[in-house]
Amino acid sequence: MLKEEINKAFEVLKNGGLILYPTDTIWGIGCDATNPDSVKKVYELKGRSDEKSLIILLDTETKLQSYVSEVPEIAYDLIEFAENPLTIIYSGAKNLASNVIASDGSIGIRVVKHDFCQQLIHRFRKPIVSTSANLSGDKSPVSFFDISPEVMNGVDYVVNWQQNVITDGKSSTIMKLESGGKFSFIRK
Repeated sequence: MLKEEINKAFEVLKNGGLILYPTDTIWGIGCDATNPDSVKKVYELKGRSDEKSLIILLDTETKLQSYVSEVPEIAYDLIEFAENPLTIIYSGAKNLASNVIASDGSIGIRVVKHDFCQQLIHRFRKPIVSTSANLSGDKSPVSFFDISPEVMNGVDYVVNWQQNVITDGKSSTIMKLESGGKFSFIRK
């Protein structure tokens, strides 16, 4: 069942489509983070300004150097010891769709510890976008059943996995990491 869902989501991502999928936090809208046309579809579906950057997911911290010019050493410790999902904003994003990167050149990346996401990203071999499965300005959905019909109908594939799991509704902690190891919390 899991493998089948990963294969279906993989095909949609490979073809530039959008998926609605479970993550380590809440349900998300995802796409290929290296495809500007796919990223544009996410902004359009959410009705969100493309000046607000998006978070991307990776399956392992070893891939960070492929998408960030310089990964501060402390990032690896933060990822390893984080008890809750942690998104880190890095300077010097690279090899990503330009419209997924913030205007200052930074990118928010979360290394996921979630079976479905890890296996999908590993199979896809590229990072995927993760943004809450709601229209801009609406409340983030706590469960699959809280997702609006507009979002459900606006994606190319709805993953049939963990739809009955109720999360705590918490988004990830977001911290900005500066070179030299300085950091600040954006969202706790």
